[in-house]
Amino acid sequence: MSGRTELPSGLVTFMFTDIEGSTRLARMLGDGYGSVLNAHRDLVRAALSNYAGVELFTEGDSFFVAFRDAGAAVAACVAAQRALAAYPWPSADAEPRVRMGLHTGWATPIGDEYASAEVHRAARVASAAHGGQVLCSEATASAVSGGSPDPGPGDDVLAGAAPVTGRVAVRQAAATRATASGCALATREFRAAAVGRVAIGRASTTRDPRAATAAAPAHGHGTGEGAALDWAGRGAAARVARIVTARRTETIDLLDLGPFRLRGFDDAERLFQLAAAGLERSFPRPRTPCAPAHNLPAPVTPFVGRRPELAELRDLVGRHRLVTVAGAGGAGKTRLAHVVAEELLTAYPDGVWVVDLAGEGHEAALAAAMGVRPEPARPVLDTIIERCGAGRTLVVLETCEARRPAAMELVQRLLAGCPRLDVLATSRVPLGVPGELVWRIPPLTPADAFTLLTDRTDAARGGRPGQQDEAADLARIASKLDGAPLAIELAADRLRLLSPAQLAARLDDPIAALDAGRLGTGRHASLTGNLDWSYRGLSDAAAGLLRRLAVFAGPVELGTVEWSGEDAFGALSELADRSLVEVVAGPRYRMSEQVRAYATRRLVAAGEEHAARDRHAAWSLHTLESVATDTDGQPRTVSLTELAPYVGEWQAALRWSATGGSVRAGLRLAGALDPWWREHGGARAGRDLLFRLYGRADGEQVAPAELASAYLVHAGLADDPEERVRFLNRAEKLAREADQPALLLRALAGHRISLVGAGRLAEAERVCREVIAAAERTGVPGVALPSVVALAELLWRRDAVDEAAELLGGARQLEAGRPQDRGSRTVDWLLGMVALRRGDLVAAHDHLVVALRSRLRHGFRGAAADAVAAIAVRCAVGGDPTTATVLFGGAESVRGARRATQFGAFWSAQQAVLRRVLGDTAFDVAYADGAANGFGRAVAMALAVEHPDLEYGSTRFAHAPG
Repeated sequence: MSGRTELPSGLVTFMFTDIEGSTRLARMLGDGYGSVLNAHRDLVRAALSNYAGVELFTEGDSFFVAFRDAGAAVAACVAAQRALAAYPWPSADAEPRVRMGLHTGWATPIGDEYASAEVHRAARVASAAHGGQVLCSEATASAVSGGSPDPGPGDDVLAGAAPVTGRVAVRQAAATRATASGCALATREFRAAAVGRVAIGRASTTRDPRAATAAAPAHGHGTGEGAALDWAGRGAAARVARIVTARRTETIDLLDLGPFRLRGFDDAERLFQLAAAGLERSFPRPRTPCAPAHNLPAPVTPFVGRRPELAELRDLVGRHRLVTVAGAGGAGKTRLAHVVAEELLTAYPDGVWVVDLAGEGHEAALAAAMGVRPEPARPVLDTIIERCGAGRTLVVLETCEARRPAAMELVQRLLAGCPRLDVLATSRVPLGVPGELVWRIPPLTPADAFTLLTDRTDAARGGRPGQQDEAADLARIASKLDGAPLAIELAADRLRLLSPAQLAARLDDPIAALDAGRLGTGRHASLTGNLDWSYRGLSDAAAGLLRRLAVFAGPVELGTVEWSGEDAFGALSELADRSLVEVVAGPRYRMSEQVRAYATRRLVAAGEEHAARDRHAAWSLHTLESVATDTDGQPRTVSLTELAPYVGEWQAALRWSATGGSVRAGLRLAGALDPWWREHGGARAGRDLLFRLYGRADGEQVAPAELASAYLVHAGLADDPEERVRFLNRAEKLAREADQPALLLRALAGHRISLVGAGRLAEAERVCREVIAAAERTGVPGVALPSVVALAELLWRRDAVDEAAELLGGARQLEAGRPQDRGSRTVDWLLGMVALRRGDLVAAHDHLVVALRSRLRHGFRGAAADAVAAIAVRCAVGGDPTTATVLFGGAESVRGARRATQFGAFWSAQQAVLRRVLGDTAFDVAYADGAANGFGRAVAMALAVEHPDLEYGSTRFAHAPG
């Protein structure tokens, strides 16, 4: 080492070194630290002595050295790091990790020291390095490319190496891009010649491809492109060091890390890392004050919707130290968490760090993200906690369900050790840590789901927007995917192959529609892969319950879940925690269509389908009995409102009965569903299921009466007169064989429908009278009620209102005794229609309001629309044509419900009269107003019509409508 009188002057390169984590190393080694420190000093001094370095001072574990020549300083650092790496330390934990920094600037010594800002800059460059790393300033990198100083003393090019007679070449890699997420490298090449003493000079670049493999990093770090730096590894390009065979010239890469703000300096300093054979290459980002305060990935696609959720979650993170975004796989938890974290960057000046627990080594990953280097013999989590300290930090932990126990421990340690650190976690299951706030991510709103689907579909089609006429089918697709972003993304990809209409038609089984042909194996590559990830973590009890619940068509109550098996409550809790079952209002427990399709496949694979579906059919029959029978054992009024929660389940059970279950159970279910099908337009599906049951009836003992009842249901659903007559005849034959007079009369009465449809009104009237008389003779008068109603309608049509009124007056008791008919109050409605014919507004009002209220209460919307139309006539007769017209418009707004078609001509005639009274414009405006405001408002308006007895100047009888 040169004496202190030889301090270089002019363009001087300063070198600072120290041991990273020296205090902890000293505490760990105790008395043994002295020998480690002395060995470190000897190795560094031996390396420096070969390159004319002047040691200014050594304090503890640090060196401050000055060099006349920048190339010599670079070679000295490389030699020192190699010597340190090659030394046989007592243990791996005892190896000192030395960081080094170089800076070149103009300086003049004053006595035995330098009074120059360049010294401080060199110290800051060194403090930005990590243990084992050598950083230099741009000035040093530039100095290496110029100048050719006089040779100095020394025999070896590198400390600890054999004497070299060749030249050391230093190649500077200049950045074409340097950001927080990556650095790309271009190259300029320079050479440092060393023959005994180091000399720097230009030399031509060697392109010998065989030289590229000669120098691999000594510590097992990756070589080649992409291996430059951990903190900048995403998308980074780097070139490894080379040994050029000509005169043993060694190539050293200077990796351009980009500009950084050094503490105490206002300007940015571009830093370079020395990369050579035997030196470690992978390091976190330089430790500078202005280091990027996050490692959030740059989004690849635009974020769509969820504005209310963003605001809510952002507020929760600001008020709670641990917030877990919980939800099913593919619900968009991670993307939402990233967006929230990005919006909170300014609130966490000490960093926002993202770690995915799906991979191994989550603590090491968090340390790497934060720029924390592991310390010898110390758990890395302790180092992380010390690094965070009292800083304002947000840690985003993704996929916590993958390693829930580890996630729990990590969160508890971080929150306990770092008082100002917050955690935002994403998981399919809550962590269960004290203080955790679990925020369930909701599905996308229909508008957001549609927007996301159209956006991703346009991208999947090469940026070409879809046709306008596709919007309705795209909306259907979005509505069928439960607002799940993953399913929507997969659907958009599928729309490269299918039209929206084709895909929408296939989504009754979303897994078959969206997963077929997908080759990816990641958990987000398909719906199956996504759900496999959740299913594998279930207990046997929860997995079994999930399979059994797959046979239910919709949400179920707790009693139904407990009916499904032992320990069902505990298994349900697990399914809900893991977001495979959603808790909805009631509370009820809902399974998405995607989960149901997956669980159904699991049910089949387990060989449990037949038993589970038979059990579901038995449950359906049990609920049918509970809906049809009161607590005292008496039949309950058939109410579509009360049937509605069970219709989906009964139809699912019926489909099973039609394919593999009990035919008798299916026939009973079809009979219970008959009024629903008639009201809601399910006649065709009902007939198809009945046909399947007939085909399986030979294999099961079915009583003739049961089959005859099914034939009567079928006839009532038939649109084709010939089909109707055929099944009525079959029912009649079986009823006669079984000696069932009630069934026989129902079969005979059914022919009136075909006769009326054919215009053979007299014959229809005769059939009705015959059935009524036969019912009286056989003691089953209630069976004749449909014939009584049909006869009253026929009498009304030919203006025989007195006979109709008398007939209906006696039918009220019959209707009250028939649970299947009393909810619709058809007798009251017809009495109201008769009263309108007579001009009796009071009686008409009373009967029609009673009928309307009952029909609404029991869910007969089509019949309720008929009542509203009749009240419209009552308003017209009472002198209020505008209200009458609005009510007609509201009644016509009911679509798809069963209406009394035989009165259509009467409604049209009344509307024609109103048009003449009001004029075309006023009529059209009022009618459109009623249609636009919907049926609910029309009902409210109809019920608000004042009773005739209360109207000023009213008379009981008005001019009867024609």
